[in-house]
Amino acid sequence: MDIHRTLRGIAGFMVLLSLLLAVVYSNWWLLLTAFVGVNLFQSAFSDSCPMMWVLKRLGFKTMPDSCST
Repeated sequence: MDIHRTLRGIAGFMVLLSLLLAVVYSNWWLLLTAFVGVNLFQSAFSDSCPMMWVLKRLGFKTMPDSCST
């Protein structure tokens, strides 16, 4: 699995986890959902994401584009 698919999977998991925790425990867990959303939004413009740095340190590699010739 390449780094971009892993990042999207982690972000989706964190959103679902925080929603579950908000329903079960406290609405304050929705702040985690907001944090993930803001981080994804800013990374679209700045092309930097702290989780990408962590994943690169863990050894995940980017896959070359299959559409490019």
